[in-house]
Amino acid sequence: MKVLHIEAGMHLYGGALQVVFLLRGLKARGIHSVLACPTGSAIAHEAAPHAEVVQMTMKGDADVGLLGRLRKLIRHVKPDVVHLHSRRGSDIWGALAARLEGVPVVLSRRVDNPESRFVVNLKYRLYDEVVTISDGIRQVLLSEGVPPAKLHCVLSAVDTAHYRPERTHLAWFRETFGLNEGDLVIGMVAQFIARKGHSTLLDALPAVLASHPNTKVILFGQGPLRDEIAARVQGDALLSRHVQLPGFRKDLDRILPCLDVLAHPAFMEGLGVSLLQAAACGVPLVGGRAGGIPEIVQPGLNGELIEPGDTAALTAALHKLLGSAELRQRYGQAGRTWVEQRFSIDAMVTGNLGVYGRAIARHAAR
Repeated sequence: MKVLHIEAGMHLYGGALQVVFLLRGLKARGIHSVLACPTGSAIAHEAAPHAEVVQMTMKGDADVGLLGRLRKLIRHVKPDVVHLHSRRGSDIWGALAARLEGVPVVLSRRVDNPESRFVVNLKYRLYDEVVTISDGIRQVLLSEGVPPAKLHCVLSAVDTAHYRPERTHLAWFRETFGLNEGDLVIGMVAQFIARKGHSTLLDALPAVLASHPNTKVILFGQGPLRDEIAARVQGDALLSRHVQLPGFRKDLDRILPCLDVLAHPAFMEGLGVSLLQAAACGVPLVGGRAGGIPEIVQPGLNGELIEPGDTAALTAALHKLLGSAELRQRYGQAGRTWVEQRFSIDAMVTGNLGVYGRAIARHAAR
């Protein structure tokens, strides 16, 4: 089998990282993969050991020329199936290119934000099969009228060999972020966009810090709201002493095991890769009851769930975890086991291969 993958993201996190995992797993099973990605993207280098990489211009939804470039690539590669991994134009132009070249097409849907039924009716008829990375996303698409037979939930994966509950870098972590030995650390790893819930966390912090003054908060990531959040932190005497915004980091495998709690009070979330990574590192979780987050965060087992935007509930959950080292340890150990059992790379690869087979069969039956 030969698969052409199309990923339009420039950065190597979230969905793009999942594509690398998939390419690696497919290669191990003898599947030939070709990856089309933007010129200069981070995924191009990371995918090179696992797939034939073709870099090209990808300018987003308005890039009509992408249709022609992808059609030319499909004719050259002659894939058995085309797998679309992102939006930014690749979901439309990639699907049209595959259709026009007579090749089965699979879409991975990684976000749970709703689309109008009109758009769904036009767009989703282009795909032979649709992979959702959580059941939460599947439910959104079902509610919008996508046929159940076309939808397949294949959970995202985390590299549990890479993300492990080992605090061997704790001294480095404290030195890097200016922490004292007795500090407790809440981390958040997310794009700075409104739906991730940074504001809810900041709203909760005054009450949390009043009870746990040795707590520090580190907000990792980048995004359009970063400057706004940074200004809010710097403009508040309390927050400025306790909150850091170090930007995007490539060494989360060293950082996450050193956190005491990972907070992710999102309003919308397809699944939440940072939650998976933190759980694999044995870190207890606090997440918003949104999208696929409840498929990772199991209240009373590995973390706590709150209703999105509920500052009081977030405050209570953080009080609970910061106040008990025993509870943090128990949740962390259970979180590692939960991830190993449900979110392995091997299971994700098997699931996608099954969808490819369905897409090829559906296409042949037309």
